[in-house]
Amino acid sequence: MTQTPTRAQQAARQEDRQQARQAQARFTVPAKHPMVTVLGSGDSLLRVIEDAFPATDIHVRGNEVSATGDRAEVALVQRLFDEMMLVLRTGAPMTEDAVERSIAMLRDEEGQSETPAEVLTQNILSNRGRTIRPKTLNQKRYVDAIDKHTIVFGIGPAGTGKTYLAMAKAVQALQSKQVNRIILTRPAVEAGERLGFLPGTLYEKIDPYLRPLYDALHDMLDPDSIPRLMAAGTIEVAPLAYMRGRSQPIFTNVLTPDGWRPIGDLQVGDLVIGSNGEPTPVLGVYPQGERDIYRVTAQDGSWTLCCGEHLWTVRTRDDKRRNKPWRVLETQEMIGNLRAAHYRRYELPMLTAPVCFPEREVPLDPYVLGLLLGDGCVSGHRTPSFTTADPELVSALETAVPGVKVRSRGGYDYLINRMPTPRDAEGGLLTHPLKQALRTLDLLGSKSYSKFVPDNYLFNSADVRLAVLQGLLDTDGGPVTQKDRTCRIQYTTTSILLRDDVIALVQSLGGVAYTRRRMAEGRNPSTARGAHRRDAHIIDIRLPEGIEPFRLARKRDKYHEAGGGGRPMRFIDSIEPAGREETVCIQVAAEDSLYVTQDYLLTHNTLNDAFIILDEAQNTSPEQMKMFLTRLGFDSKIVITGDVTQVDLPGGTKSGLRQVQQILEGVEDVHFARLTSNDVVRHKLVGRIVDAYEKYDSREGK
Repeated sequence: MTQTPTRAQQAARQEDRQQARQAQARFTVPAKHPMVTVLGSGDSLLRVIEDAFPATDIHVRGNEVSATGDRAEVALVQRLFDEMMLVLRTGAPMTEDAVERSIAMLRDEEGQSETPAEVLTQNILSNRGRTIRPKTLNQKRYVDAIDKHTIVFGIGPAGTGKTYLAMAKAVQALQSKQVNRIILTRPAVEAGERLGFLPGTLYEKIDPYLRPLYDALHDMLDPDSIPRLMAAGTIEVAPLAYMRGRSQPIFTNVLTPDGWRPIGDLQVGDLVIGSNGEPTPVLGVYPQGERDIYRVTAQDGSWTLCCGEHLWTVRTRDDKRRNKPWRVLETQEMIGNLRAAHYRRYELPMLTAPVCFPEREVPLDPYVLGLLLGDGCVSGHRTPSFTTADPELVSALETAVPGVKVRSRGGYDYLINRMPTPRDAEGGLLTHPLKQALRTLDLLGSKSYSKFVPDNYLFNSADVRLAVLQGLLDTDGGPVTQKDRTCRIQYTTTSILLRDDVIALVQSLGGVAYTRRRMAEGRNPSTARGAHRRDAHIIDIRLPEGIEPFRLARKRDKYHEAGGGGRPMRFIDSIEPAGREETVCIQVAAEDSLYVTQDYLLTHNTLNDAFIILDEAQNTSPEQMKMFLTRLGFDSKIVITGDVTQVDLPGGTKSGLRQVQQILEGVEDVHFARLTSNDVVRHKLVGRIVDAYEKYDSREGK
């Protein structure tokens, strides 16, 4: 029979168990750290610790701190002082708020790999003696996610540092040259169509909506440098609606593998030509409505139309000399700044390789076509003829066209006769092979002033296009040498169509062509028979290194003896208003985001090498969110911040921030960082207000 313990025995055993749970820890503060840094001014930090551990006796004697109480609580106090010392050793101060957050992290450390010291000592940015760093565990994870992922969503209540920390990371990335520009944007829902009711200029109207972004910038950068950085386009602050309009008129031509198409006809999945000459798919098509349009003209006469916010990849002479990368500027940023002393400021990129069109069957050798367009007579009423002083060209023509024989008529004139065949004796229809090919190409009967290059040669493989150009240059073109300068190529024709086709051939191969008109009226006829009847169009050509313009030996040798053609270059010559038009913008998958528009100009409208922050994203529509996300360029980073409990959209409009969580959750390289009231770093009351509203919403079923 078991004897029941007396009350005295039970009390004794309980006391023994309590003593077993009791523990004592001592901690000595190194002499190099004054106790005031550990305990706080007027023991303010010590009081925070005592309030957090009311059942633990904490005593301070000299530089020694002792704690007595429950074993688990004493262990936490020991850990707390260890973490505080780690923070102080880095030179970072300990505040009452930091101590409270450290205690919260230590009490809730299950599954955590980060310690309070790691959180509180992660410096992001220092400016004018002030250091910006995360203050909570979730904030640290948010900052780490920005480093590790391309797109990060920071979702949480007001006061959790979502935008401020993202801004600090953006400035850090700019200063370390990880990006070339910062773009800050937020939807101005209240502004909308009602901006006109506000006084002042456009920027004065939208300034209140962007003021929080400006304020954060002034905390992190020298205020005197901000206007300079914004003027240079290094920092752009704009409402979301103004950021999207990097567009061109819907009728503007864009180059595709099948030739030119209006940009307004393109759809997602269609192929366009990129800067490397290769096809690249269209990832997005975004109608932009009616906008002010500018005509951007290069010094070689090529031009295209675009809006003021459309993006251009450019570089200056200083950029090139200092080996700096190409920069991206808006059209409107360059207006009024196109000249530096006597030279043009902004150079445009050229194709890095000839355009890659699909190879097509052609009825006539492309080199022969070029020869005939140059010095051939294909009127159709007579036997085709050819005029040249170079027997080398006669031989090439005869070799390349089966079934013909080139016969001299004396001097430089040659007839291109059909060779007899066994069918002649049968009395069949006699068909001249060269005439038949020219008839198929709709060239038979062309005069010198109406000749042209057929489309199935213009939009054929690079080898075919080059062969046509070589035939044209071997006849009506040639190298032009100048002392102490590289050799340029010159071509002359009386056909406006052929002039434009030669320019297109040159541009499609990565070269540039300048054209001028020589009037027939008043010209000395020289060796011409009678007066000149038609104006001559003279084209000066520069081709990239590695593109051989001539097959004719005497011209080829002269060209190379003079050092070749130099480097083709294009500079922006003028930007002029061109009215208002309906516009659209596209996004392409090319690595540099460039695509070929009218006159083989390279342009783009996505954002490369940029750190982009979309603030107040809960006020975007699903369409705006998609538009914004698909603007992402290469080597860029996007941070999107917002609070889904504070949506200001008109009734019935769904929040793009709410929807995107369902769409992109789990997508690789996209991270959702969710902050709570525990991460509020403003007045403590803000966190309590957030909690109170969350409880109310849960009761009301919202």
